[in-house]
Amino acid sequence: MSSQLDPENLNALDNLELLARQVVEGFITGLHKSPFHGFSVEFAEHRAYNPGDNVKNIDWKLFAKTDKLYSKRYEEETNLRCQFVIDVSSSMYFPGGKFNKLRFSVQAVAALIFLLKRQRDAFGLSLFTDQVILNTPAKSTGMHQKYLFAELERALQREKVNVPTDLAVALHQVAELIHKRSLVVVFSDMLQTIRQEHQLDAIFSSLQHLKFNKHEVILFNVIDRAKEVAFEFENKPYEFIDMETGASLKLHPSKVRERYLQQMQAYRQQIQLKCAQYKIDRIDADLAEGFIPVLQAYLIKRQKMG
Repeated sequence: MSSQLDPENLNALDNLELLARQVVEGFITGLHKSPFHGFSVEFAEHRAYNPGDNVKNIDWKLFAKTDKLYSKRYEEETNLRCQFVIDVSSSMYFPGGKFNKLRFSVQAVAALIFLLKRQRDAFGLSLFTDQVILNTPAKSTGMHQKYLFAELERALQREKVNVPTDLAVALHQVAELIHKRSLVVVFSDMLQTIRQEHQLDAIFSSLQHLKFNKHEVILFNVIDRAKEVAFEFENKPYEFIDMETGASLKLHPSKVRERYLQQMQAYRQQIQLKCAQYKIDRIDADLAEGFIPVLQAYLIKRQKMG
């Protein structure tokens, strides 16, 4: 799809709403030219017809074009509640510079909110570090969208230094705060400050809590694949600094590369296996790949939920 949707090109846009609009409109245009064409470009104004729906609402013109039954939507109709949950701890400010994991997550969520607004679905926002620091209910109004965009902008301006993560505690809190069945969309690098033996068990206990409360869950594992997964550093000494604790370590990447890759691969495999076990959609969201894979993954999930 068009390179104009690449995060690097979009970064020149400081206005989050303008950026979200460009991403979504470019994405919908791209649906014409992609395997996702079958999802119907009219998905913003229609939903798939389900047996028992009022036949008066069927769009017969669209049926003539697509040979599929769709019901027209109405302003007051909310088909989905979506709660976006973003990790805003210090590790999300990696890599340095303007475009990092947090900015990517904020911009991706802004685009998804814009998409939900078009579909007349409801959207809420939760931000967390080692606990939830913001939680809003899900609504579908334009005023609510503006409020959430303002909160997302504010999240980018927060203090970056030594803010820890506790995904498990935060997700348990979110599970208690959301009272109606929702699609919970989590953006996190899945990197914990507390290195404890059973940290993954604690994280998945909290994800299970969400599932037990009948929520659907998508986990976007936000990564800089080149640096964090492939450990691609130049052949020279570096000082590595833990962004959440401030601890530093001087070393040559070649000395630790093999062990790092083994441990990172094992950790990521554990996450993947647990997610499969609990029927949680886990998707790598690599900064270098931009927003399209995120929007596609959301759209596929949305279609499955009807």
